[in-house]
Amino acid sequence: MINKIDDLVDESKAVLQEIELPKYFPKVKLFIKRIDLIHPQISGNKWYKLKYNLLYAQSMGVKTILTFGGAYSNHIYATAAAGNILGINTIGIIRGEEHLPLNSTLSFASEKGMRLVYKDRQKFKEIHNGLCYEDIKNEFGNVYVIPEGGSNELAVKGCAEIVHKIGVDFDFLCAPCGTGATTAGLIAGMNNNKSIIGFSALKGEFLNEYVSNLLLKSTGEYFDNWSINTDYHFGGYAKLKPDLIEFTKEFYRTYNIQLDYIYTAKMMYGLFDLIKKGYFDSNTTIISLHTGGLQGNEGMIKSRKIKMVYQ
Repeated sequence: MINKIDDLVDESKAVLQEIELPKYFPKVKLFIKRIDLIHPQISGNKWYKLKYNLLYAQSMGVKTILTFGGAYSNHIYATAAAGNILGINTIGIIRGEEHLPLNSTLSFASEKGMRLVYKDRQKFKEIHNGLCYEDIKNEFGNVYVIPEGGSNELAVKGCAEIVHKIGVDFDFLCAPCGTGATTAGLIAGMNNNKSIIGFSALKGEFLNEYVSNLLLKSTGEYFDNWSINTDYHFGGYAKLKPDLIEFTKEFYRTYNIQLDYIYTAKMMYGLFDLIKKGYFDSNTTIISLHTGGLQGNEGMIKSRKIKMVYQ
């Protein structure tokens, strides 16, 4: 068992790789920061969102962490892994009904000792939004609650550290955006010095307000160096289209880098499209974050019957 939380991951593995763009593209430099490589199970932004939540729980002597997620949640997967390593009990409130056999995400979480509790979508929403918080205390006792996606002020604090680990000068820092904490952390970490683009993985302009609120709660400040791009969600969260599937396959064939369908593939597709269309000035340097989550591909591939080149 690892007691020191900082020893959970190996950040030295988060290499920066240049993506050699097609010759007919405008002359910009694109890099991918491989924070997906810091741990096989607590990978990418999942670690940075969990880090200070785990430290706080440990400092308070918390024996059980309760959190929320869908059936393919990277956050559920990572929380179960971290709890197992650190000897902290975990409970996952899962949106929807139980389906047996369990998919690979929930099977892993269960194997790591996470207690899975299923709530219908309405009840899940009520509990997660705090409308039934008393129910949590009555049903589960003294637990430390982390929101869905690990998205809270402590997650913002953790993700702010990412910007100091890039290693090169740049003009834009780009990341997939789901619950907003990673994007908020990058914005806070840059402190208006560089431009941040969050690529939304789901429908909805609400992320702008959500990120703004997270920033205000976390830092007490407003920032104007960021934007959320909502043009590349491909129909919504966990939705796929043939263009995205083919792009992901071609990206792997060309660069030998796997992307996850739900987040990083959509961001990278969007970046390639924007670069090709001349959105970025010549000689711009762009950093993209590979936020991990490859575990979710297994379920997506099976459920959608996708044939991947690395299978």
